[in-house]
Amino acid sequence: MATVEVVMPQMGESIAEGTVVKWHKKIGDQVQKDETLLEISTDKVDSEIPSPTSGTLKKILVEENETVEVQTVIAHIETEGNGEVQQEAQQEAPAEEKEPEPVEEAAEPKSEPSAAPAPKEDKPKDRFYSPLVLNIARKENVSMAELENVPGSGAGGRVTKKDILKYIEVKKAGKVEERPAPEPAAPQVEVSRDGVDVVAMDTMRKKIADHMVQSVKTSPHVSSVTEADMSRIYAFREKHKGTFEKREGFKLTYTPFMVDAVIKALKKYPMINASIEGDKILMKKYINIGVAVALENGLIVPVIKNADEKNLTGIARAVNDLAVRARNKKLNPEDVQGGTFTITNPGIFGNLWGTPIINQPQLAILGVGAIKKRPVVVDDMIAIKPMVYISMSYDHRLIDGALGGMFLQNVVENLENFDVKQNI
Repeated sequence: MATVEVVMPQMGESIAEGTVVKWHKKIGDQVQKDETLLEISTDKVDSEIPSPTSGTLKKILVEENETVEVQTVIAHIETEGNGEVQQEAQQEAPAEEKEPEPVEEAAEPKSEPSAAPAPKEDKPKDRFYSPLVLNIARKENVSMAELENVPGSGAGGRVTKKDILKYIEVKKAGKVEERPAPEPAAPQVEVSRDGVDVVAMDTMRKKIADHMVQSVKTSPHVSSVTEADMSRIYAFREKHKGTFEKREGFKLTYTPFMVDAVIKALKKYPMINASIEGDKILMKKYINIGVAVALENGLIVPVIKNADEKNLTGIARAVNDLAVRARNKKLNPEDVQGGTFTITNPGIFGNLWGTPIINQPQLAILGVGAIKKRPVVVDDMIAIKPMVYISMSYDHRLIDGALGGMFLQNVVENLENFDVKQNI
């Protein structure tokens, strides 16, 4: 018998500590290598941590809701034989998976003649995907939602390289239902007294609260609101959404159009893409767009890196991939770092507009309201148009009302003058 130490992983260079959110196993339970062992939370991202080996969970040294430094031993797993060998060899992937093979990224996805395989009924609810499988999936534009439906022939239903390549080969249309915004998780009442329930904040809510308070302390917030006629985009989406979903495996939402309009405006007004460091202005030469994703117990903002280098389809793929991985706790620390501008969408809840708080150290955040058809005056006549209110909160230390207003109106112009002849 040998003992393998499980340590608090370092989920990024700047991460110094992590909080144990939930143990998926209890002392005495059997655990397989790569099976989800626990969930942790850092100041950047929540993650599910796989077991480094197969064996029996003998000790839990850090309880739920405890915070410790990275590399701290948090548990012991007892294995048969040499622990070090066991950690490397147990439940090893088939030989064909050991060496990654380069996968060329196709310029345009192709439709194959046969339908994608149906998911197995006994598919595990929580699945681990090897880096090789994830790499192939991303290069071949297979979303995390689709991966959940790929039958796995590996140990415990794990998806192997052969499985993902077979799925890609026969894929014709992997339709995935659009997931509604999750309902807030029910609070856990610690104690009730005098008609008042006392509820402790979870780790994510504490971090969001600290981040929001710090943002308001740092930046004097100013907000502007405008509206845009979405007629051209509305018609374009109606025309292409069926073929797009059939080809890509997920729905075409309005978010990619907003991201595209913001990118064009940031190129015209680069000061909005900057940040402040003391009395210095840092002008960013790259455009990294954060897109807020609502979770059961809070909100997270994954980032589309170098968004200005992507076309509309590429933006749509990136938005879908990040949103699905955020909701499945599959984001990496780098996925939530380096944003230069953020877009949030209170419109998914039916809200017309809002005044969001700036995501530090950025200088501005765009809020997108619900797109609703309503009567508007066009050339002295009343017409029914799909309209949207768009708000922007910005840092008045650097962005004056004139610059903020011009940027916001340029976003509107980009939306209203959308090129309906382009391909997607």
